[in-house]
Amino acid sequence: MTAMEQYVVKEGKKLRLGYTTGSCAAAAAKAAAYMLLTGRRMETIRIRTPKGIPLDLEVLQIRMEPDRVSCAIVKDSGDDPDVTEGTLIFAEVSRGETPEITIDGGIGVGRVTKPGLDQPVGAAAINSTPRRMIRENVEEVCRFADYHGGLSVVISAPDGERLAKRTFNPRLGIVGGISILGTTGIVDPMSEQALIDTIRVELTQRRKNGTEYILLTPGNYGSDYIQDELKIDPETAVLTSNYIGDTLDLCRNLGFRGALLVGHVGKLVKIAGGMLNTHSKYGDCRMEILASHAGAAGLPPERIAEMLECAACDDAIRILKECGLFEKTMDRITDRISFIMDQRAEGAMSTGAILFSKEYGFLGGTKQAGTLLKHITEE
Repeated sequence: MTAMEQYVVKEGKKLRLGYTTGSCAAAAAKAAAYMLLTGRRMETIRIRTPKGIPLDLEVLQIRMEPDRVSCAIVKDSGDDPDVTEGTLIFAEVSRGETPEITIDGGIGVGRVTKPGLDQPVGAAAINSTPRRMIRENVEEVCRFADYHGGLSVVISAPDGERLAKRTFNPRLGIVGGISILGTTGIVDPMSEQALIDTIRVELTQRRKNGTEYILLTPGNYGSDYIQDELKIDPETAVLTSNYIGDTLDLCRNLGFRGALLVGHVGKLVKIAGGMLNTHSKYGDCRMEILASHAGAAGLPPERIAEMLECAACDDAIRILKECGLFEKTMDRITDRISFIMDQRAEGAMSTGAILFSKEYGFLGGTKQAGTLLKHITEE
């Protein structure tokens, strides 16, 4: 295996770049096509990624037959914690019966079963950029070999079905394996954009399927609450992780009429402070926000000081309840959350939020929350 030796620096850490499953598929297809059309064995292959970075990759598990060639490239995710790290991506290339290059998925590559994704229902989950990379690299070999016939390219990932269980594919209606992905051909370690792109895919699918009011939640706590307390299938909700602002932007741009965010108070209270990326690396102002609104609601200074020393939101809520200021404070906080979310939506859609905690359950909701919840359950 030939590891990439290019790096980026993020938060003071030097992180090695990797390459996508799309790059692996394109490289394997190019190598297999070359061996089929020339009869010469190839141990390494070079491709140029859409990002402009060339890759020189080792060709593995070569199997040459008179009418077909199969080989593999191992996925290298660099310093990104990707589930496909180290898996083998195969391409089998054979002469086609029609004068064109056809691309399909084999074992371990998922099939699309729901509309609204990058590929149509029934197609292999090989996205548009990897398909273009495969086609262009195979066409390059055809020109080199002066070959004018057709070729069939089948991409497979023997470990794909197992790996897919650890991805979003089951939620998206992609069955039987992983997706062959990548827009640049290069894996950018710890990429926030990759996570936002995943959210975009799911929202786009929901919108194309006619959903007008979308349910959002940051993660597993929210999913559990949606199932146990709201009695809604948690698969209805799109997971935003910490990217609440980016998700609202996507919802607005895709034309949703409304978005309801359901989340733990420890995440959502940050929105009242204007934080629409709730990751702790951008700040932890939970107690400051709770304490400021509690103070405005009448909490005495000594209890404000006590609240500022709390480690968890549930402990701060205990103080509010002891002082009889819970409802008044939560009204202030939910009003502020509503203002911030509406501001981000720019008037293009209705927004709302429901806050809960593990200990106290439902804590409060914005004024539009009930209406939005009704729309979501009726769709």
